[in-house]
Amino acid sequence: MKIIIVGAGKVGYSVANMLSDEGHDITVIDRDPETISHLSNDLDVICVEGNATNPETLMEAGAAEADLLMAATEQDEVNMICGIAARKLGTKHIIARIRDPEYLSQTEFLREVLGLSVIINPEYECAKEISRMLRFPSAVRVDAFSKGSVEIIEHKVPEKSKLDGMQLKNLPRELGAKVLVCVVERGGDALIPNGDFILRAGDRLSISGASRELRRFFVAIGQYRRPVKNVMIMGGSRISVYLTRLLLDSGIDVTVIDRDRERCDLLCDLIPSAHIICGDATRNEVLLEEGIRSTDAFVALTGDDGDNIITSMYAKHHSVPKIVTKVNREHFTGILESSGLDSIVTPKDLVAQQITRYVRAMNNSVGSSMETLYRLADGKVEALEFKVGEGSACVGIPLKTLRLKPNILISAVIRGSRSIIPDGETVICPGDHAVIVTAAGRLKDLDAIVEEEQ
Repeated sequence: MKIIIVGAGKVGYSVANMLSDEGHDITVIDRDPETISHLSNDLDVICVEGNATNPETLMEAGAAEADLLMAATEQDEVNMICGIAARKLGTKHIIARIRDPEYLSQTEFLREVLGLSVIINPEYECAKEISRMLRFPSAVRVDAFSKGSVEIIEHKVPEKSKLDGMQLKNLPRELGAKVLVCVVERGGDALIPNGDFILRAGDRLSISGASRELRRFFVAIGQYRRPVKNVMIMGGSRISVYLTRLLLDSGIDVTVIDRDRERCDLLCDLIPSAHIICGDATRNEVLLEEGIRSTDAFVALTGDDGDNIITSMYAKHHSVPKIVTKVNREHFTGILESSGLDSIVTPKDLVAQQITRYVRAMNNSVGSSMETLYRLADGKVEALEFKVGEGSACVGIPLKTLRLKPNILISAVIRGSRSIIPDGETVICPGDHAVIVTAAGRLKDLDAIVEEEQ
């Protein structure tokens, strides 16, 4: 596909990198010559220097023949204008990054009036990701499928855990929980295990199941943490505003600390039910005074990775049960995991996954449609949700006789409101949602999981 990305900031760069790896023809537009030079040296993409609100720049980038344009500059209004202009020039699909909270309630109206295919809000997506982590504090990470009917959570097996030495086929009987371990990270490798696989301390697991079964799993292994009732947030960013609103709607008490007086005044208007504290959360006396020792969760959301990391480590020192840290630079991830801070969010990666899902969905076959995509195990594995159509090659065949390609696992089937952890007798039906975990490469449709007949 021919794809144009407007704006080569953190989000634009990440999306360009991921879609280029997927084999698409990428053109990036940016006004800054230094940014363009850096991008052309780093990625195998075409770079155009110029103002993307100018139709001539869009024409030079190939907007008349483009399949998709993503407008990801820092300004919402510029992204909207780019989208309108590209649509008029002939671009088939338009994605615009729109971040202002004032526009959130107008999403459908803006899509219809401006002719946008998708509106992306990185800060809101990040807030939703964090809210899932706080709703399920026992897990390092939580990915939801089919509106929460099934979740895939990450869990690191600690020393002296009940899981250490357990064979996977014995797990349901030993723990009394209907869950499925679909990925094991060990020694830098991501493995899709079978029933004979034996777990070891230090393994990082991706486990699928319904919420109630996952809670039963954590209770059985002695790792269940009580629900979060109060949260302390460092930084009054847009993410903080979105996250606070989500948490308050769930009945969770929220304290937001920000050092800027004007920002705090604005936060009082935007989230009046939250406790707004004007202070420097990198100072231990401020955190102690505001109750860091008694909070259920601490979330670091400033724009400074260093401040977020150091303050999260301070929260860990005070045994805060759940800590979530926002970072923008991926190379910090390994450092954080070794320090015990493993609930990490990176907004640009969330957006890149969302765009990748949309691009692949544009190429879906008649037998399925892609609904959700997450990357697991540092991007080595993908978990995808497909809605099963009448023409799918998977329909009506017991899984024990379905010839799946190597390194592919059907981790869950959702039928109506019922979630099924499949076994050999399970049969996929039209209308089901199937969650597929794969380390076998990029899947565009459900039929790609089945071996072709010789």
